[in-house]
Amino acid sequence: MSLRYALLALLTARPLTAYDIAKQFGSSVGFVWHAPDSQIYPELRRMEKEGLIDAEELPSGGRRTKREYRIRPEGVARFREWVGTPLGYQRERDVHHLKAAYLEWSDPEAAREQLRRHIAFHTEQLDQWLELRERLLDRTNPTLAARLAASPPEQHDRIVAFKVFAYDGLVERARTEIEWARRGLVLIDEQLPPAQEPTV
Repeated sequence: MSLRYALLALLTARPLTAYDIAKQFGSSVGFVWHAPDSQIYPELRRMEKEGLIDAEELPSGGRRTKREYRIRPEGVARFREWVGTPLGYQRERDVHHLKAAYLEWSDPEAAREQLRRHIAFHTEQLDQWLELRERLLDRTNPTLAARLAASPPEQHDRIVAFKVFAYDGLVERARTEIEWARRGLVLIDEQLPPAQEPTV
């Protein structure tokens, strides 16, 4: 159900076509809640059916039309209720840390490769979060700019502050995972030394 709240979050900034929602999803809320287009479009239809959003047919060149979605007061109320309700937590299911607990079963080079991939993935994520954080701070992120344009100026600083706060958590998590994997590489060298060549 969190997908619909991510979609409602986008639509609280401004009306968007389904195409624009899918496009912007990947450059804003999609960073904290990933969903492919194959999930987004059906969820928009369900939300429209439930009265959370409205869709208006707009010309799209020739005889084609496109649907522009707009959040309804019921959608705003549902989103506000969701934001104001404390979330529960799920038990951890982390395959990377599970595998790390049993690296003594692994070939040393395969174990190193696993951790090198972990570092590369989280480094890429870190770069992405830092870039987005800068676009939030300088207020050039398109979704944020639209939200600020629709909000009273006295609310702008707090809107930006909470967006930056969310990405600060992701930045810190990525840095922690990178440092953890680097310690793992050292541990592999200490605990899984290369096999000794047999003496003749």
